[in-house]
Amino acid sequence: MSRESAAVEKHREAPRKGSPSLPDYRGYFGEFGGRFVSETLMPALLELEEAFRSAWRDSSFRKEFYGMLAEYSGRPTPLYLAESLSREMGGARIWLKREDLNHTGAHKITNAVGQALLARRMGKSRLIAETGAGQHGVATATVAAKLGFSCQIYMGSEDVRRQALNVFRMKLLGATVSPVDLGGRTLKDAISEALRDWSRTVGETHYLLGTAFGPHPFPLMVRTFQSVIGQEARRQFLRRVGALPEALVACVGGGSNAIGLFHPFVKDAGVRMYGVEAGGISISPGLHAARFAGGSVGVLQGTRTYVLQNPDGQIENTHSVSAGLDYSAVGPELAYYRNAGRIVFDSVGDDEALEAFRTLSRTEGIIPALESSHAVAYALRLARTLPRESNILVNLSGRGDKDVMEVSRILEGKGERL
Repeated sequence: MSRESAAVEKHREAPRKGSPSLPDYRGYFGEFGGRFVSETLMPALLELEEAFRSAWRDSSFRKEFYGMLAEYSGRPTPLYLAESLSREMGGARIWLKREDLNHTGAHKITNAVGQALLARRMGKSRLIAETGAGQHGVATATVAAKLGFSCQIYMGSEDVRRQALNVFRMKLLGATVSPVDLGGRTLKDAISEALRDWSRTVGETHYLLGTAFGPHPFPLMVRTFQSVIGQEARRQFLRRVGALPEALVACVGGGSNAIGLFHPFVKDAGVRMYGVEAGGISISPGLHAARFAGGSVGVLQGTRTYVLQNPDGQIENTHSVSAGLDYSAVGPELAYYRNAGRIVFDSVGDDEALEAFRTLSRTEGIIPALESSHAVAYALRLARTLPRESNILVNLSGRGDKDVMEVSRILEGKGERL
């Protein structure tokens, strides 16, 4: 048996300590999660949970799901050793899980495929979704075109401005894009509009929620589909390196790319996990989106979790250079693991993320999404503190084509030139 095969077998058989199976029957991860919705939506959520559990037990559904990921979205995505980046930064070796190479350019297509297949199985004819950075909107519009659904995407008008390329892509794919001018005109407001739509049209509509957030069963369902990321990464690392990485790093908005990478490693006690929130301009109200640094436990958009809110419970505005991290709350499962001490959370500000955006582009010829740039920036910090033989795996959740014009505008505004 080869060294790589022996390592795979060892880690497959080794007992791994971890928490009980979550969520519980009520949709709670410890004190977080649940279903905080109107009576109108409760039957739809119960129907969705039953349909999802039935589908996931069905081997033919899983076969179709994994088959479409392989044949249509391009999975498995590569595991890539960023040698030039690692050499320039010093310290540990930095590896990238290349989710940016998925069809549509991000991890979002994986969840979109799963939910669209489920919606078809349920007899729905229409998909709706929210989007911030536009990648989930593009993924939803893509599977709608592929599988024959009508499609409507809700997007904060500020995000429509800064993600104009993805707005055009959604329209090209046949979706209707509805700008939302309420509140901060970003992701939170887009989710609110999508929930209002769903409450009026539950008969024919499936709400294809894009992150591991919202009322049960969405956090469970999105985590299940996105765990493909971590399952692939675990197998790939064992085959390439013969051991698991010392650390995992992922950016955290709602949390789908993070929990997708982390979940298959949760019981591996020797693997440290780092979630990276948007530090924005400063950790002052309205200037960031770091829920664990500046938030408190509350209820927002159907779930109990950490929320950016004032002492009266009013939701605060957020800010991030990355539209996909510009959100007031975080997924309940991540909140559970944070309080349990299993995942460490920190934040990266706008300027540091922009510098990582430029650094990865220059050293590896890979332009990351601004969301992913937050994870890259934190990995660069972490690498300098670890020995050279250590390995850090970063989830490169999306590519940066969508962000180049916004970055150019920001740099010009600062009087900087590339």
